[in-house]
Amino acid sequence: MFKRILVAVDGSMTSFDALSKAIELQKITDAEIMLLCVYKHHSLFEASLSIGRPAEMDIPDKVLSDYAKEVVEHAKKLAAERGGTDVRGFVKAGKPSKVIIEFAQEKGVDLIVIGTKGTHSDKDGMFLGSVSHRVASNAKCPVLVV
Repeated sequence: MFKRILVAVDGSMTSFDALSKAIELQKITDAEIMLLCVYKHHSLFEASLSIGRPAEMDIPDKVLSDYAKEVVEHAKKLAAERGGTDVRGFVKAGKPSKVIIEFAQEKGVDLIVIGTKGTHSDKDGMFLGSVSHRVASNAKCPVLVV
């Protein structure tokens, strides 16, 4: 049925709920689980507008990248605690919905599992978060929104 399941994680409770559902599916299908945390890349111009002035202009991306790595590591631990096996983690920069869809295509993912609302939901998605709405609308594979 499913050989590769992509779980988009962002540190929100709904993303960890999505992980739990993916693990349930993994137990049935023996699929590989790929965790993906996407952080928004900040240009040097955007970084310069920050209230805090870091000594190095690349610090916003570094901080976000480090946080994304922590989210993935936390998700891997949760997966292991919940009985998940064959779980790999990835961190990418870019527009979350676009990166999730492109990553899924590149890796030959059979299913994307994503939470309804992430850490930065906005009005665009109404009841679904804007990222989950875009992924569900544009992905080339099935999407399970949890």
